[in-house]
Amino acid sequence: MQPMRDAFLLDPDTVFLNHGSFGACPAEVFAVHQGWQREMERNPVAFLGRRSGALLAQARAVWAQALGARADDLAFVSNATTGVNIVAHSLPLQPGDEVLATDHEYGACDAAWQHICAQRGAHYRRVAIPLPFCAEEFVPRLMAAVTPRTRMVFASHITSTTALVFPVQALCRAARERGLLTLIDSAHAPGQVPLDLSNGPLGMGADFCTGNAHKWLCAPKGAAFLHVQSEHHRWLQPGVISWGHVAGADGAAADDVPTALDAITGRSALQRRLQWQGTQDIAARLSVPAALDFQARHDWTAQRARCHALAVATMHRVLARNGLPPIARDADFAQMAPIPVRLPPGMAAEELRRRLFDDFRIEVPVTQHAGQTFVRVSVQAYNTEADLDALESALDSLDV
Repeated sequence: MQPMRDAFLLDPDTVFLNHGSFGACPAEVFAVHQGWQREMERNPVAFLGRRSGALLAQARAVWAQALGARADDLAFVSNATTGVNIVAHSLPLQPGDEVLATDHEYGACDAAWQHICAQRGAHYRRVAIPLPFCAEEFVPRLMAAVTPRTRMVFASHITSTTALVFPVQALCRAARERGLLTLIDSAHAPGQVPLDLSNGPLGMGADFCTGNAHKWLCAPKGAAFLHVQSEHHRWLQPGVISWGHVAGADGAAADDVPTALDAITGRSALQRRLQWQGTQDIAARLSVPAALDFQARHDWTAQRARCHALAVATMHRVLARNGLPPIARDADFAQMAPIPVRLPPGMAAEELRRRLFDDFRIEVPVTQHAGQTFVRVSVQAYNTEADLDALESALDSLDV
C-alpha cells in the first residue's frame, strides 16, 4: 500500500501530521466541490430555492447507507460541534438535572454544555478517565457515576486531546438499560474507524450521534452529520429558527406533520427544520458522496491499517528514546497516536508546536491532559515513513 501524497493539495514543503484538526481534501474531491459551487452561481435561485432539497436528499441517502442509518434520521450540519450544540440546546434540562461526560471531551463541546447547564440550573459532571487507559473499565466507571438526576451521557467516540477510541457501543447499551439518553461526539470517526449508527447487533445505538465528513472522510470543509433516532425528532430544535418552522411557508408544517414538498424532496420534518436556515453554501455537503467514492476506490480499509501501524510504530520509537510509557494499548488508537513527551525546562507546549513548525516545517499539534504533554500525530493516506522519521529526528534535536 503506497502513500497518496500526489492525490492531495497539501504544501509539498510541509510535513503534514495534523489531519485530525481540519482534515485535508483530495484534489479530485475538491474539484467536485468547486463544480457544485459553479453550478450554484449559474442560477442561485434555481439551485438553492428549487433544487437544493432534492440534491441534499440524494447526498444524504448515499452517506446514510454508508453509516448503516435511515436517511430520514440523518441531517446535514456544518460540523460536529454544531451537532452537539443542537442536542444540548434542545434537551429539556431542569434545575438539578445532570449531564454526565468524561474529562477527555473536546473543549468547545465542554464549553457548550457548561454554558447551557449553568443557564438552566443543571450540572455538567465530568468523570475522570485515568491514564493509562483501560477500555474494560471505561463503561463501569461512567455508569458508577450515574445518579437519579442523570439525564444524558455525553462522550467522544475518538477523543481530540488524547486520541483514544472509546467503546461507545458498550456505553450506549449500558446507558439504554438504565433509561439514559446518549450523545456521541464522533467528530473524528467517519473515515477513520468503521461506523454503524444502527440499533442492530453491530450498531452504535446512540440516541444522538454527530460526526464530521471534512476530517478523516476527506470531504470539503463544512460537511457533517447529526443522526437522531426517530423517537427524538419531534423535540429536537435547530439553533436557528427559520422557514422549516413556519406553517405554510414553502409547503412547511408547523410541527412534525409531513408535507407534500417533503415527499417530493425526500426530506423528513427533522431535515426541514435543520436544513433550511437562510442562505448557505451546500457544496461541501453535496460532495460527501465523492469523498466516499474516492476512499472506496483506493481501498481505504488497507490505508487505515497502514496509517495505524505507522502511527503506533512512531510512538513506540519515540517512547523508547524518552523512556515514557504509552497511555493505552495500540488497539485503543486509530490513525492518531498521542506521543507522551517531556518538555525541556522553560518550554511550554505551544512553544514546542511553534518550534516544530518554524524550525522543521512539521505541522503537528502538541496537546496536554492531566499534567502530561503529547505530540498528537495524525497519519493519513498521504503520509510516508519519511514524514514520521522527520518528526522523530526533530524531537530528538529539541531534546523532547
